[in-house]
Amino acid sequence: MPVTVRTSLAVFGLCLAVAAQMFLAPSAMAQKALPDSAAPLAKETAQGHTMSIQEVTSPGGIKAWLVESHVNPLISIRFAFFGGAAQDAPGKEGQAYFVTSMMDEGAGELDATAFQERSESLAMQLDFDASRDVMLGSLQTLTENKDEVFELARLAMTEPRFDESATARVKAQILAGLKYDENDPATVASIAWDRLAFRDHPYGRPVKGSPESISAITDDDLHDYVHRVFARDKLVVSAVGDITPEELGKALDTLFGGLPEKADLRDVADAEPPLGPAREVIKMNVPQSFAQFGFRGIARHDDDFIPAYILNYIIGGGGFSSRLMEEVREKRGLAYSVTSNLFPYQHGSVFVGNVATKNEAVGQSLKVIQDELEDVAENGLTEDQLDAAKSYLTGAYALRFESSSSIANQLLWIQIEDLGIDYVTKRNALIEAVTLDDIKRVAGRLLAADQLITTIVGQPVEEPVTEGAPG
Repeated sequence: MPVTVRTSLAVFGLCLAVAAQMFLAPSAMAQKALPDSAAPLAKETAQGHTMSIQEVTSPGGIKAWLVESHVNPLISIRFAFFGGAAQDAPGKEGQAYFVTSMMDEGAGELDATAFQERSESLAMQLDFDASRDVMLGSLQTLTENKDEVFELARLAMTEPRFDESATARVKAQILAGLKYDENDPATVASIAWDRLAFRDHPYGRPVKGSPESISAITDDDLHDYVHRVFARDKLVVSAVGDITPEELGKALDTLFGGLPEKADLRDVADAEPPLGPAREVIKMNVPQSFAQFGFRGIARHDDDFIPAYILNYIIGGGGFSSRLMEEVREKRGLAYSVTSNLFPYQHGSVFVGNVATKNEAVGQSLKVIQDELEDVAENGLTEDQLDAAKSYLTGAYALRFESSSSIANQLLWIQIEDLGIDYVTKRNALIEAVTLDDIKRVAGRLLAADQLITTIVGQPVEEPVTEGAPG
């Protein structure tokens, strides 16, 4: 079967980046060794020029989106397998996260040392990360090394070794990281919030696991996860840089053709909407408290998502220009920071915010936040606030296209969210079409301030305290 190509022209400044997106940072070695092939692309983006997105189908039937550029000899590939941490076996929480930490620890006939030495000699950047819903992969290579890099990456995904010595070493590193996290108020508050909001659903379990669950994971568990999740039917791919559609088609079959055709995923039910009000306070001997608050959100494919996206930007997603920052920090000096985000997970969406403040100001900060949410829910926004948000959100996206890797990342997440290859040409119109009436309607639907789920970590004054970290 020959390579097939379908082309779509898009203005990249029109993409929407949702909060759930995760960016994979290149290693220091790779940053020094690999040039940035996307600087000319980013310049075109900033000027609003069109760019060709090609949908490539390999001879083996594997699909990818490609932005082709031969300015510099660099190729960036992003890929994802649906599954993520939601596929962790019960009692083995952190399984997906553990796998991501092991993917450069040997494959095929190469043990960990040999694999990493070979990777470094090729200036290959291969990274994995686990979110709740997807296992993310990032591959970057110089054009001259692409064939050897693709073969090495293939080995990592199809023949990972998970040797006992490497597994034990990485397990010790993860356990040390979890020990550190136990003393980080933001992490503890986030884990506790997820547990309160999602209860027994997989989203209620920590992505990184716990000391008990990580200790229980064996090399067989790692192999089991890879065999169940790494499969062609749950794969999406994007590529940017110095590679033709024909070359990419061959690369896709090299990289992924040896994987199972179908994944063997556990069924994940849709999560019940978080039910509040609920509050948990966890005592920690720190000079300031960290609070996380939120309630049920709006799904990515809901007609109200775009208004909700704009609404969140105005409430707490816009940095110092947000209403929460204005009320909590600028007017009253209560907090060092306050933010909010929408997380449209595949099986349940949430609106989540956080605030860091002095222990004696926790109660007042949360009261101001609740009052502000109630005010927006009841009264909506002003025309000026909406116009300013639209102007920023439609104009700032080009700044995200600063490298080949960030462009590839955007293409990947558009596929993960199933928004369509033409989404980038439609996004601005969706933003501009939102009215004050839309915002008021969605605010009334989304901002259930009386149902807030809140977790507080620190030594808040005059708060009932529950000893210990979340289970």
